[in-house]
Formats: sequence, structure tokens, C-alpha cells
Amino acid sequence: MFKNILLVLFLAIIALTQSYGQDPQFSQYYAAPLYLNPGFTGITPQQRLVANHRVQWPNLPQAFSTYSFSYEIFVDELKSGFGLLATTDKMGSAGWRTTYAGLLYSYKVRINKNWVFSPGLYFSYGNNGIDRAKLQLRDGLEFDGQSIDPDVNKLGNQNYFDFSSGAVLYNRSLWFGVSAYHLNRPNLSILNEESRLPVRVNIHGGMKVPLYNGPRTISKVSYITPSFVYRIQGASFQQFDIGLQYHIDPIAVGVWYRGIPIKGSFRSGNETIQVVQQDALVFIMSLMFGNFQVGYSYDFTISKLSTSTGGSHEVSLIYEFVSKPIRPGVKKKSKLIPCPSFNSKEGFWN
Repeated sequence: MFKNILLVLFLAIIALTQSYGQDPQFSQYYAAPLYLNPGFTGITPQQRLVANHRVQWPNLPQAFSTYSFSYEIFVDELKSGFGLLATTDKMGSAGWRTTYAGLLYSYKVRINKNWVFSPGLYFSYGNNGIDRAKLQLRDGLEFDGQSIDPDVNKLGNQNYFDFSSGAVLYNRSLWFGVSAYHLNRPNLSILNEESRLPVRVNIHGGMKVPLYNGPRTISKVSYITPSFVYRIQGASFQQFDIGLQYHIDPIAVGVWYRGIPIKGSFRSGNETIQVVQQDALVFIMSLMFGNFQVGYSYDFTISKLSTSTGGSHEVSLIYEFVSKPIRPGVKKKSKLIPCPSFNSKEGFWN
């Protein structure tokens, strides 16, 4: 009986969490470009491999752990970018994991000699669920995966299809984009019920500002890249990131503020509660070695959780390499206008 009571409480927590479901996030959002916007697919003339790992709130007994892997290529003859993106997010000691992977496509529309419009699509297939064998009760006993309670036996895995889209408008100095993930609002419930994942909308932009030092060309000078991203998912989640990075090869350092620095409100029963949403300061450093880049960031929590969570750690790895020409012996120069994102090097467009 005691087991069943605890399991029912566990189910209630799951149901509550799912009803306010939100995606994991990356502080180094431009080091996870396909996760931010499908329109970024193939936005560099090179092939690009990206790996990201984030550990959120490591001081908790079971921290949130997120991995993301992507590959992309730009095909100049088709004016198109093609990509693969896989993400897995693990939460809690019961092996609660959401994993999905899929294909991305974008098409480059050259508006004029300076501007490019890049719409993109992302089709994926995912799985959400827990490992019942890993359930552990408060008395230290392990759940064997079976119960006389039919609600407990409903615990399982939910497979789903997902559809997302986005677009980026950019030139050599500015970029602006909008994306919407989970447009079909897939059902992620593991209780054979309905719990729809809210649509995640990202609005983002930035600019590249060269810091000239004498008559040197832009490819030889340092520069800063101020940027922002505003996220909305469902009726209960919104977040605003703003900051900048300073670049001077082979180092880039940056600082971001995450939160909503104005007073907002939410309903609790019949009461309206006023709050100021302060989340974190994010400190980022990255090193570039030829075509390889490694980045590390730390989220210093400035909300009331700061003393207990341990912040968040994040690592990104990016490798860009030249595509082979279709005809051997012919060195082809891409006509693609470069997007001034954080992780594409100037030398690639010389």
C-alpha cells in the first residue's frame, strides 16, 4: 500500500510537469544553431559538425543533463542546406528521458547583393518516457516494474512525430530570425492520456561590429557581436537573453543576462502575484584552433535558487571542414553570403 501511495504521488508530479512542459535550453544558443532555428541549416559554405552538452543544477541529487548533436552541409548548386539534428534530455533518477532526431532543410533566397533570406524546416521523430525499473521509493526499496494498480502499469514510453520551421534574414553584419518548434503539438503523455507539448517560439537577432585598429582589413581586426533571443513556450514560460561576445582570434569571451527584468504577474487561484523574473548571468569563453572551436559557459543563478542549484555548466564543440568539389581539380568558390554568426570564421569566405 505504501508503495502505491508513493507511486500515485509520483504520477501526479509527472502529470503536473507535463502540463507545463518546456524544452531544454542552451546558454550558448548560437553554438547550437539548428536547435535555435532550422533556417540556420547550411548557413556556412562549409560542412559543420556540432556537439553540445549541458548540465543544469548539478547540486541537485539528479541534475538535468542535455546532449545535442548536429551535422549540416550547404549545396551551392541547389542553393540549399541539409542537416541532421538529434537531442536527448534526461531528468531525475527514474531515467525520465526525451530523445528525438530528424532531418532539416533550408533554401537560400538571395534578395539582392547584400541580403539573404533563409527559410527552413525540421521533421523529427521522438520518444518520451521513464524506465520503471529505475523507480526507487523513499524506503530504499526498488520498484520491480509491475503493480496491482492499473494506473501505475500505464507508465511507459510515448513515441511521436514533430514538425518545426523557421527563417533567418541576414547580411554580412546583421541577422534576425524567427522559429517555431512543435507546430503540431505532439502528445508526450506517458500515462496513455493527452498532454500536448506547447509550441516554442524563438525570436532572435544580432549584429557584428568590427573594432578597427588602423588601416587593417575587417578580417584582421577584433569585433563584438551583441545579440538577443526571446523565447516563448506555452502560457507559462517566457525568457529573454541579451548580451555580447568579444572576439580576437583565437579567443572569444562573452557575458549574457537571462531573465525578464520587468515586473510581471501570474494567477494563483483567485490571487494575482507580481514577480520580477531574474534567472542567471551567463559567462562564456571559447577557443578556436583552425577549423575547430571549443566553448565553455557557466550560468550563475541570480534567482532565489542560487544557493542550492549550483548553476549550470555547458560545453560546445564545433568543427567546420571544406566540401569537396563535384569535379576533381576544380576549386569552387561559393556564392553564399556569410551570416555573421558566432561560429563561422572569416577565412572561410576568402
